[in-house]
Amino acid sequence: MNLEGEAIRVGVEEEFHVVSLSTHRLAGRAELLLEGLPPDRFTHELQRSMVESNSAPFVRLEDLARDLGELRTRLITRADELGLGISAAGSPLLVDMDELTVSPDPRYEQMLNDYQQLTREQLICGTHVHAQVDDPDEAVAVAHRLTPWLPPLLALSASSPFWDGADTGYASYRTLVWQRWPTAGPISKFDSAAEYEQMVQELIRSEVISDPGMIYFDIRPSEHLPTVELRICDSCPQLSDIVLIAGLFRALVARELEALRQGVERSVQLEAVRAATWQAARSGLEGELIDPVGGVPRPAPVVIRRLIQGLRPQLEETSDWELVSELAEEALARGSSAERQRRVFAQREQLSDVVDLLLAETRACEWDRPAGNSPPYRSAAS
Repeated sequence: MNLEGEAIRVGVEEEFHVVSLSTHRLAGRAELLLEGLPPDRFTHELQRSMVESNSAPFVRLEDLARDLGELRTRLITRADELGLGISAAGSPLLVDMDELTVSPDPRYEQMLNDYQQLTREQLICGTHVHAQVDDPDEAVAVAHRLTPWLPPLLALSASSPFWDGADTGYASYRTLVWQRWPTAGPISKFDSAAEYEQMVQELIRSEVISDPGMIYFDIRPSEHLPTVELRICDSCPQLSDIVLIAGLFRALVARELEALRQGVERSVQLEAVRAATWQAARSGLEGELIDPVGGVPRPAPVVIRRLIQGLRPQLEETSDWELVSELAEEALARGSSAERQRRVFAQREQLSDVVDLLLAETRACEWDRPAGNSPPYRSAAS
């Protein structure tokens, strides 16, 4: 288990769209792209038009940021050689469905057979953050207890306003697409890891899902790592937004672990969480969010700043307070990716212009902030 005073390491999985630079449309060429990349850091996804990168786990957010930036640079350099672009966004802009098929993997082919149109339309990309929680029982408990705090993190990532060539009216339409899966949404309360595993096996026996990897909760105990995995967020074109979300998620996990060990009870109404998630997907940073504390709507900047202030002890413990505060103010000042995409589209009403924006923001991945102080605790890796 994570002992008191130990660092909680964080890592990130990023999903990217592969785009043809000549047509601005999704390109089903991930296999060719991956041929020139290390398989331990990059892998294929469900669709041939998507790839995933995997960071190492880190204590310092600056180290995580640099690793993510280097992975993006490596991926983009390889894509340049093939006339391809890399876009980090929740949904695609220009799609020719007849040109796209699932990756040549027996699991994905079975998913296509089982889920049909749902699989064909799974053209969405997310940012998944892993926070180290070694004890399986604690991981299950923390995952449920954190559910009310996830909608503000979704709002910070919202980057999917367009679908099928049209503005959906949502900041994160990816969220609505994702929620169609039978295991999507907030995670219920389980008294132990054994009880959670029993639920997973019951779902597999029902043949509604085929394996534990198809547990698609917004947050879950990782299937293959000693972590709690945040899955609710869209892919983020701005690298700094990922660092911000990772820092906030780690602080939330640390706070909830402490409360859990002190015997503090949490009462979570999943219906309220679903409503707050919908609101975050609808409005992003430009409207109102449901305050996780009071359950009432407030302007998104108010909710985000209250969230960060409430996490100040945990952020200061990991020397993240200054960095996370600065990144949050920058994110609020520039607005969500969804809003930036809409502003660009409004200029000429050309979706190709939005694609160019996302390609440029994804490419601008160098982490040039000064290094912070060493954290005042020992690393779990040391």
